[in-house]
Amino acid sequence: MAAARKTSDESVSAFLRRSEPARGIMLLTPTMTAMGLALAAPMVLLGLYSFWSQYGLTLDTHLTLDQYAHAFGRASYRSLFYRSLAISSVVTLVTVGLAYPMAYFVAFRVEKSKFIWLILLTIPFWTSYLLRVFAWKVILGYNGVINSGLMSLGLIHEPLQFLLYNPTAVVVTLAHAWAAFAILPIYVSLEKIDRSLLEAAADLGDGAVRRFMRITLPLSLPGVLGAAVLIFVPTTGDYVTPSLVGGPKGVMIANVIEVMFDKIGNWPLGAALAMASMAMVAIITIIFVQAVRLAVARTK
Repeated sequence: MAAARKTSDESVSAFLRRSEPARGIMLLTPTMTAMGLALAAPMVLLGLYSFWSQYGLTLDTHLTLDQYAHAFGRASYRSLFYRSLAISSVVTLVTVGLAYPMAYFVAFRVEKSKFIWLILLTIPFWTSYLLRVFAWKVILGYNGVINSGLMSLGLIHEPLQFLLYNPTAVVVTLAHAWAAFAILPIYVSLEKIDRSLLEAAADLGDGAVRRFMRITLPLSLPGVLGAAVLIFVPTTGDYVTPSLVGGPKGVMIANVIEVMFDKIGNWPLGAALAMASMAMVAIITIIFVQAVRLAVARTK
């Protein structure tokens, strides 16, 4: 029996060595296991919590939709959902709009030392995210860098109070924090463009603007799309930046979710708000991606 088991083990081992799909599955198994334990399991638990109810310290595990009805039925929660989506959309537009020229410059204008330029673009990530947010709080503060500079130049006589604790401060801080995440995918997309296409268009009489609109921009849209999704999804759930520089007018839905879990202890309602937020972000992202694909298909 031991000999038969040994022979069976050897045949299985030989099969795994010869079969490429089997080797691929073996290589993916540890990663998929880690992802399942670290990502899928918490998501399943969060979804399960959202269908429960809580009365004081008592947790009712009977499945119900009351938490979702409360999340969508309360006007203040709906307002926070809309504000979060609006702020994230503006952050995405501003960041991608500012990142594209920089990525274009590095891809088409820098002939040497591109690696150094890419390293310079990642300098903000050499410090922690929290320190960068605090830096913007100092810059935009009542006695911050901007107000102090304007007063020293005699342009204002008292500090401007509208620079901090509003949605604009949240947009500025998030746009700076996520700039590199927009520049790098756009740069990669621009770098892959065949330069002979631009040369052919120039030989046919196309100007710089026409070459950009007909060749560069359409071919770089995958990078732009990736950058937009990469920024829009996490900024919708950001709660650190709104809590530090947003003030009452800059509160987002993630701040309420954090309060539900950490301060109030109403985990079912917090889970329902989190699941509803993720669902809305997923729907908007899918619609956006499909719209861009249709627009690209019509230009071909």
